[in-house]
Formats: sequence, C-alpha cells, structure tokens
Amino acid sequence: MVFGRRALEGVASMSAHAWSGRSVLLTGHTGFKGSWLSLMLRGLGARVHGYALDPIGEPSLFERGRIAETLATDCRANLLDLPTLTAALERAAPEVVLHLAAQPLVKVGYADPVGTFATNVMGTAHLLEACRRVGSVKAIIVVTTDKVYRNEEDGQAYAESEPLGGHDPYSASKAAAEIVSASYRSSYLHGVVPLATARAGNVLGGGDWAADRLVPDCIRAFEAGETVHLRRPGAIRPWQHVLEPLSGYLTLAEHLLASDGEKYAQAWNFGPEPSSVCTVEEVAIQVAELWGAGAKVTASHEEGFHEAGVLRLDSSKAASLLQWHPRWTLSQALGATVEWHKSFRAGEDMQRVCERQIEAYAQGRVAHG
Repeated sequence: MVFGRRALEGVASMSAHAWSGRSVLLTGHTGFKGSWLSLMLRGLGARVHGYALDPIGEPSLFERGRIAETLATDCRANLLDLPTLTAALERAAPEVVLHLAAQPLVKVGYADPVGTFATNVMGTAHLLEACRRVGSVKAIIVVTTDKVYRNEEDGQAYAESEPLGGHDPYSASKAAAEIVSASYRSSYLHGVVPLATARAGNVLGGGDWAADRLVPDCIRAFEAGETVHLRRPGAIRPWQHVLEPLSGYLTLAEHLLASDGEKYAQAWNFGPEPSSVCTVEEVAIQVAELWGAGAKVTASHEEGFHEAGVLRLDSSKAASLLQWHPRWTLSQALGATVEWHKSFRAGEDMQRVCERQIEAYAQGRVAHG
C-alpha cells in the first residue's frame, strides 16, 4: 500500500479498522467516481472487487490512475447479464455492495433513452436481485443523483422526503432506480440486509474527461487555447468535489454495518454547503482564473434539450444523523481539480496525485497551494 490507513481515518466516521480486510463489491469501478472510490477503499484496507464495462474514452482515470492494480478482482460485464453478475457476487462474497454503475449523462439520456432506462433501472434491479441471492452481503448502497426530485424550479433545497420526478430520461431513470430500491428494501431486504440510496450534487475533480460536463469542457478548451462557450451560464447547481459524496457513501456504509444499521436504510442527500451552490458561469470563471493565462469564457445561451435551471440539496439529515459534513469549499475543490490536471500535463504519477489529494481531504487540509 502506497499510503497508510491511519492517514485516511478521517475519510469516514469510523476508523480504518472498519474496512480492513473487508470484501467490497463496487459496480462502476472503471468510471470517474468509481476510480476515486477504489483508491479510497484500497487505502482503508478493503478488498475491492470491481464490476463494470470498460472505461469510456481515452484518457480515463481508471487507466491513468492504474486503478486495476488496486483491485482484488476486475470483472468487465454488463449489469443486464444477471447470471454473470450473480456469479461475480458469489466469487467476491462481499459484505458491502456499492452500486455506482450507471449511464450518468443527461445529454446521452436524450440520445439513448431506452439504453439509459435499461442500465439505470433494470441494471439496479438485477444488482439487487443478485444481492438477495448471495448470503455474504451485509449492507447495500445504491447511488443515484440530485436530479431524482420533482424539480419545481422554485430554488428550494430538496430534502429526502420531497417527491421524486424527472423531466428528462436520465433524471427519470434515476428516480425509477430509487423506487426499485425502495421496493426491494420493503419486499425482500427489510430486516435482512440494510439498503440505502445516496443522492449527490454535481461532482467535479481530477480525472473527469466526460463530454458535456462543465469543468472537463473548460479544461479541454483551455488546454487547446480555445474559448469556452457556456450553453446555460445562469443555471444553478450544487457543486462539490468528488471526494465529498464518496466520503458520505463510506460513512453511510459504516452505519449500515452497525448493529442498528436497519434504521439507516433510507435515502440520503450528500450535497455541498450553500456557499458552493452557484451558477455555471461563476464556476467557469473561477476555473479560468485558476488555469491562468489564455483561459477565456463566454456565454453563448444556446437553446437545446431541457435541463433544470436550479438544483439545490438539503443535506441536514446526513449532518445530524451521520455527522457527515462537506470539508472543501468550492474554491478549494476547483483548485484541487485544476492542480490535478496540471499535474497530469506535467507527466506526474496520477495514482500518487490522487492519493495525495485523498490524504489532504481526510486530514482536513487544502489539496493545492
């Protein structure tokens, strides 16, 4: 192990001993969030078994961060293949299942609604069906999104008790995944395996190269010496570094594993402080300032597919009952993201850069100077 468990004890609510030697099945381990979470779990001493499709595009954090070498097993298969998924769980014999695999983009959801619903809804159903067949599982977390709420565009911060909705296929598919999870919890898993769902805000961080995401689009443009054209500069989002919700998932999992874990088997928001809820344009300008000379931003106000104008999350329940709180301000999160990509351009060891930032986050330090 490159970095020690003691350095990461602040990542979640309990000590690293809660994870040492524990078998974890992580779906979506080849993605952006899954890659970061794989490193966090490895640092805490867990044995991570991955289940996902191949990483999309090049570069990818999975490849550049050498995530495969941190895994106990690395299964590349589709969630819709229930026999293969069940066999993977049986081999891994996980105590904790963290379900991150998804089609995660609004624009792709419009282009491929059937594929989006298949992956996000039936894929979740398949995973939960496999989990109830495997006796080792002691806790399950299904990760969805802040877009599961029926957004009235009134600017309110949505709490977990608010009605679910979803205008576009991606948002609707994630709301449906919440309903599928609630159904499995009440029909099969209540009193047997605690199952929770987790809803995070707009994540950012080093190693995200996905198309049609604000910060990756900005960095690509700045690297190419081009101006960033903002489609919806006034849209308001709850921005947070990827390590924030991931620490929330780990904290939640630890509570699910406790003797009273069943009372935590519900939906949870993991969003930023109100000061980190701001417009697309404000974020893009901060990224440009951090990047330095030549970085330019302009608002194009393009019309296109429907996207929510305002999204806010109320995470007071996680603060009160899980003692989970965001650690980095938006400026710190953006600074860490830009530093990561500048390190990448400089040819540094990106696994080590990720570990350095995880350590800084766990210890409550700023990850960039």
